[in-house]
Amino acid sequence: MTKRDYYEVLGVPKDASADEIKKAFRRLAVQYHPDKEGGDETKFKEINEAYEVLKDQSKRQRYDQFGHAGVGGAAGGNPFGGGFNGQNINFDFGDLGDIFGSFFGGGASNRSRQPNRGRDVEIQIELSFEDAVFGAERDIKIDLEDICEHCKGKTVEPGYELKTCETCKGAGQVVNVMRTIFGNIQQASVCPTCKGSGKIPEKPCTVCHGKGTQRKQQTMTLKIPAGVDDGATIRLRERGEAIANGPKGDLYVHLRVKAHKKFTREGDLILSEEHIDMVEAALGTEIKQWRETIAP
Repeated sequence: MTKRDYYEVLGVPKDASADEIKKAFRRLAVQYHPDKEGGDETKFKEINEAYEVLKDQSKRQRYDQFGHAGVGGAAGGNPFGGGFNGQNINFDFGDLGDIFGSFFGGGASNRSRQPNRGRDVEIQIELSFEDAVFGAERDIKIDLEDICEHCKGKTVEPGYELKTCETCKGAGQVVNVMRTIFGNIQQASVCPTCKGSGKIPEKPCTVCHGKGTQRKQQTMTLKIPAGVDDGATIRLRERGEAIANGPKGDLYVHLRVKAHKKFTREGDLILSEEHIDMVEAALGTEIKQWRETIAP
């Protein structure tokens, strides 16, 4: 299948700056994240692939000159890395290796050993016009999966140890044999018992039941910088949901700014409309300063 143009995937022009590319990626990544309701894993992977190329100046130059072939894509050219016009081009056979590895038992082990990560969380808060202009601090209360205080996220009851998973014998993966027209093919997959860790608790934690996390209400202080726009998003790293034996996800706070009855904004400009009579227009007059009107 023909790959879409990477600039089209991110919705940016070909002369987009690095900052514009980054902003487009972040917006789309949040929109299509697989853990989000309505997310799309296929689009999410496509967005990540496009960003990995366009964020790297060297890869971007090769892509602009040679298209997908210049960055290891399937758009044509010499598939064995001979180069174009005397230039050496390195092709990435990672995806192909994963495909063959998953069938013949070698590719899934690396993926099963990658550290898990907690789920990203999105919330929305409403700001007054004043808070958006001058900045503010907000206390946020939210229910999240947090590390179990009883077992400290280890999933095992204190005083007991983790033992080797009997299903996968500590490998973290199991190999299934499939019968096909080409004969029997081995396919490796993550162990369903230990979820790829290779270990299971001798006795699961009596509080979290071996999950390693428990749901709690958390209160955190959000610092809102002065001058934020309606629709802006603040990312709090590792303030999302926790997971056993892995880092927390991120918390994305979407800001909605309420309209003001007197003032509007255009970027960094504060605008208002005032009505004066002819005499005031001719002789001049004083109007109460806007800061005094909207200052907290």
